[in-house]
Amino acid sequence: MGAPSSQASNAIIYLTYGAFLVTGLYIAWRLRHQSKAQFLSSNGTQKALPLALNFIASDEALGSGILFTYPEISTIAGVQGLVVYCVASALPLMVFGYLGPIIRRKTPEGFVLTEWTRQRYGLVAAWFLSALTLITIFLYMVAELSALQQIINALTGLNGLPVVIVECAVTTIYTSMGGFRVSFVTDNIQGAMVVGLIILGVISVGATTHIDRSLIDSSGLLNASLLGWQLIYILPVAVLTNDFFISGFWMRTFASKTDRDLVIGVSIATVVVLCILTLVGSAGLLAAWTGTWPGNPAQPGDISLFLLLENLPNWVVGVVLVMVVSLSTAAFDSFQSSMVSTFSNDFFRNRLPILWVRAAVVIIIVPVVVVALKGPDILQIFLISDLVSAAVVPVLLVGLSDRCYWWRGFEVVVGSLGGMLTVFIFGAIYYNDAQQGAYLLLLENGLYGNDWSAFGAFVAAPIGGLIWGFGALALRLTIQCVLARVHNRRFDALDRPMPLGASSPSYVASSVGERGIEDAELSDEERRKHLETGGVKATGEGKFF
Repeated sequence: MGAPSSQASNAIIYLTYGAFLVTGLYIAWRLRHQSKAQFLSSNGTQKALPLALNFIASDEALGSGILFTYPEISTIAGVQGLVVYCVASALPLMVFGYLGPIIRRKTPEGFVLTEWTRQRYGLVAAWFLSALTLITIFLYMVAELSALQQIINALTGLNGLPVVIVECAVTTIYTSMGGFRVSFVTDNIQGAMVVGLIILGVISVGATTHIDRSLIDSSGLLNASLLGWQLIYILPVAVLTNDFFISGFWMRTFASKTDRDLVIGVSIATVVVLCILTLVGSAGLLAAWTGTWPGNPAQPGDISLFLLLENLPNWVVGVVLVMVVSLSTAAFDSFQSSMVSTFSNDFFRNRLPILWVRAAVVIIIVPVVVVALKGPDILQIFLISDLVSAAVVPVLLVGLSDRCYWWRGFEVVVGSLGGMLTVFIFGAIYYNDAQQGAYLLLLENGLYGNDWSAFGAFVAAPIGGLIWGFGALALRLTIQCVLARVHNRRFDALDRPMPLGASSPSYVASSVGERGIEDAELSDEERRKHLETGGVKATGEGKFF
């Protein structure tokens, strides 16, 4: 194999980690006097370019797992599948440029989406979303470490476990000391490194790889396929909705200094991420067209990049090793800081002492490593998370419109659970087997099958969620109407909570009382904040039922 010696590989890996550790500790030392709020977030501090580098480095689509997943799709669905996958992974970043300013105006003191959920839908819905967010981040951390272990073994033949442990130690040390701001600065460095290393790696691969033109047509990878057409729907829905669960993206959204910086930052990040993913995924095509994949005996498509590297010089593999460490470290420390910040904000309202917050950074590593060492299927982890988010996010976003002020947390929770139930019902009908319907919830057959099961699941989740949500709305309104009649009081479930743009200082939420807006007044400062946040008081909680 065209790989450095074990001594050289170890030197490359651990010197890179050492450099990141020293850098992280230095930044943490510079930030040693920061407050707890600054430890957890960096609201309103970042310009466009650092923001772009952070979105690149922290993007869950750019973890070390990309060396498996994107070459694999190109060997299965060809150019069509690769283009769809890359576009669907990169373009959803633009949603933060569009929705970010709206969420920031509605929740200016927040730094995660769950804070807006709390103020819009109430405590129960916020905790529901928080639990799903934390589970999603946990799964991504597991997938990242599992991918890192497998890549190190494939590239160098070394045992990946020590590398996993060292990465966890390095990121935990500097993240626990410096918090989110350290992760932000190190991600700037790592993001710039990744871009540079990708360019160097592409040049080296292009200069040393020789394509057999006779294999291009015979491979069939230029042809459209049923899977390729299905992915045009599946992947945008899966990736777009799942991005809402990644707290790191929202923390960076709130960190932008202005809305203009945010839009420019995510636009740059989208283009760069699209280019990186396309270049990495093209390795699967090159492996097929150079004859190194599928090989004899035939090898799975997810290792096509590593089969291609076998024929390249040792120094190219060395460059890839540094890139892998940079990608993985950037993604992992972002997941750590976002998990701790989300947990502290959503369940303890940021009242935990900073020492406890730092301890939480250390504690969460233990279960992550334990699960990651079991070597779970990386793609299946992503798919399960994507399917859940496809059921939850559509019903969550209904309440983002001021016209849907009547939409409450009860509809969000029931709709989300109903979306998952709809996937089971679809699977049971499709397979004529309830057990297979349950397996579809876990996407046991993967995404790249030759049937319509995965496609149907990703249609059933959002549509079923909305149907169940509106059903829950009808049920709630019916119950509230009956209760109003029984207790001889006015039915106010469809009253607008706080009128937008009210010119009078005399207006309150419908929860103030039945007699109307004359019963209470808000100060000028409260009214200003109310208008800025789109009709929801920044310190209040929305209604669940």
